[in-house]
Amino acid sequence: MRAITGTDHLELTEVPDPVPAPDEILIEVTAAGVNRADVMQRAGFYPPPPGASEILGLEVSGHIAALGSEVAGWTVGDPVCALLSGGGYAEKVAVPATQVLPVPEGVTVHDAAALPEVACTVMSNVFGAGRLTPGELLLIHGGSSGIGTHAIQVAKAAGARVAVTARNPEKLAKCAELGADILIDYSYEDFGASLRPHGGADVILDVVGAKYLARNVDTLATGGRLVVIGLLGGRKGELDLGKLLAKRACITGTTLRSRPATGPDSKAEVVRATLESTWPLIASGRVRPVVDSVFPLADAGAALDRMTGGDAAGKILLTVG
Repeated sequence: MRAITGTDHLELTEVPDPVPAPDEILIEVTAAGVNRADVMQRAGFYPPPPGASEILGLEVSGHIAALGSEVAGWTVGDPVCALLSGGGYAEKVAVPATQVLPVPEGVTVHDAAALPEVACTVMSNVFGAGRLTPGELLLIHGGSSGIGTHAIQVAKAAGARVAVTARNPEKLAKCAELGADILIDYSYEDFGASLRPHGGADVILDVVGAKYLARNVDTLATGGRLVVIGLLGGRKGELDLGKLLAKRACITGTTLRSRPATGPDSKAEVVRATLESTWPLIASGRVRPVVDSVFPLADAGAALDRMTGGDAAGKILLTVG
């Protein structure tokens, strides 16, 4: 099969076909999602977990090509999408059956590649670690990103209010179209000051990290939850613990890729919760994949450059098959 190999210099080359383990499903890939983690891995900052494929790519869609001997409930040819630990930038990928999801009703097989990573990230962080409830205010940093555009829709469907930060009117307009209530242009507006009249944020979904740490704590409402899922603004920040204690607030840091495949807090648990809670919203049309742009697999480097450039609004996809 063909796959993208290398890091600094990405090449489309021939590699051996993956062979599914007894508990795995082999997927013939139609499309693959592009994620910030791919950019970081390409730069040498985010190696795959032990045992995972060195090939980039954390989510795909396609059709089942083969089933491991222990897999039940699926049929060769079924349209599926899947959450991966690596290996998505390829024509075929083997993935644990517990990380495979059916393509939601009303979504094309191709566009389904935009769903697994963002849907599982939002489910595990906004509703898991963040414990967002109806009527609460969620602040999403990077509201026009793939994660952001999905989080807006799911949070609104859950009855929450949503504030977003983004860097220009066009991106904020996209967030408003998806349901965001409060739009903050971070290039000149202070998000803390913007949310002060609203009592602060009950939950903050943060991809920035150190640069926003102090301001995020200032912005939290009493009992608020800050969930850090990215480090675009650095790894180390200064924290005023007194403010955290006074607000009875908490800070949680999580990643999805490094979770175990099965067991407590595993990818399997996240995928199951996402299937039960988010897939019906997608089938009903209340939540939809937001695709920014599509590149052929051979142009994976250009797709990663678009993500790095910060111009994308929604998911970037690679067409594979």
